[in-house]
Amino acid sequence: MPPSAAPGEQPMTEPALRRAARAEWGPLLRTGWAALAAKKLRAIPLTLTAVCLTLALQVIQNQPWGYQPVQNIGSVQAYEHIWLALLRTPLSVFVPALDLPVWGALVQILIVFGLAEICVGWRQMFAVAYLATLAGTMYARLGLWIGPGSPIGLPDADKFVVDTGPSAAVVGLAIYVSWRYRAWLTCSLVVASMVFEVLFIKSNLAGKEHIAAVLAVLTLCLVCELWRPGTPRDALRVSGWGNPR
Repeated sequence: MPPSAAPGEQPMTEPALRRAARAEWGPLLRTGWAALAAKKLRAIPLTLTAVCLTLALQVIQNQPWGYQPVQNIGSVQAYEHIWLALLRTPLSVFVPALDLPVWGALVQILIVFGLAEICVGWRQMFAVAYLATLAGTMYARLGLWIGPGSPIGLPDADKFVVDTGPSAAVVGLAIYVSWRYRAWLTCSLVVASMVFEVLFIKSNLAGKEHIAAVLAVLTLCLVCELWRPGTPRDALRVSGWGNPR
């Protein structure tokens, strides 16, 4: 039994905060730790492949001979034909943005992709990551069509912006895994941070693509909730609706 507070003193809040943190992140962290303890790096083979592929593409595109080949297979720009963009979109996740440090992309992939691969399985991880990235790719064309006169539109110059990197996929996976594990605070913070980014930091193509990824994955989560109304909530995170792996 924790000691009661003396008269006139405020009760200690640390145990309550600890319980809240355990409820929020405990199931997620226990699942990840147990898988890594049992299988070590064999628990995240697709994530490690993604990390290696991202690092390899970064090294290649920084070579005098390598930039254009990487752009030809993994660079997406909104002015290009839609079918070409769709072909390049899956690989664009692993092409680091040239104006950002590559270690940031590698850390995002390792942590978020790794947790997602363990917690929901590689199939769902891949599907959600692709959905989030595709939502951003499609939004770019919609935003250009709407134009800069609307808060959700884009200026014409954005059609030439090279659209690569894992950020939209990372945002989508963070929301999806948080939903599956009922980590509502984490899910809310991810959504709120993306909205804050667009409103107060950078209302550019990348920021608005993150919002598109958020909306796409939240819609997926809502559809899944309605599609399986009889599934116990704890069963969603414990069983993964069967065996996702």
